[in-house]
Amino acid sequence: MKKILLAGKVILGAGLIIIFLNSCKNEPKQEDPKEVAEDANEAKFDSIDSKEDDSEFLVDQAEINLAEIEIGKLAQTKSTNPEVKKFGKMLVDEHTKSASEVSALAKAKNFTLPTSLTEDGQEEYKKLNEKSGVDFDKKFADMMIDGHEKAIKKLEEASKDAKDQDVKTWASNNIAGLTAHLEHAKLLKQNLDKK
Repeated sequence: MKKILLAGKVILGAGLIIIFLNSCKNEPKQEDPKEVAEDANEAKFDSIDSKEDDSEFLVDQAEINLAEIEIGKLAQTKSTNPEVKKFGKMLVDEHTKSASEVSALAKAKNFTLPTSLTEDGQEEYKKLNEKSGVDFDKKFADMMIDGHEKAIKKLEEASKDAKDQDVKTWASNNIAGLTAHLEHAKLLKQNLDKK
């Protein structure tokens, strides 16, 4: 009986030591959501380059939508300029719609997408959030011009080069909307530069 009791204590003690040691591990840094999605797609489509390229495009689009939504929300809460607030709301509305379209398309193609802001997106958000007043508004307008120019370029490339017809069509159909955002951002910047 004493041997069973002793064995039970030894097993319990060993179990507690293992639990203790596991809890002391340094938690690994969380991976960037974009990298996680790209790695998952690469593993799935490693032998099919065309799918890998199309999945990278949709991962980029998801990343852009997530960033625009968060920055749009920030503009609505932090800016005192009614035009900046209005542009921020439009970004949230239209990029939320775009995000659901990208998500549905990715799901249909079995692509994995990031579901939260990437490290780059967090860094941009932080830089913008550090500004206030007119400096915030001007930085916001500059970011919108730069971001939309890059996004339009990716859409134009995918509208020509995507191997999947649905991806190609989606890219073509979204160039006009982002071009309108870009023009709006340029006009906003012109008005802010007068202040």
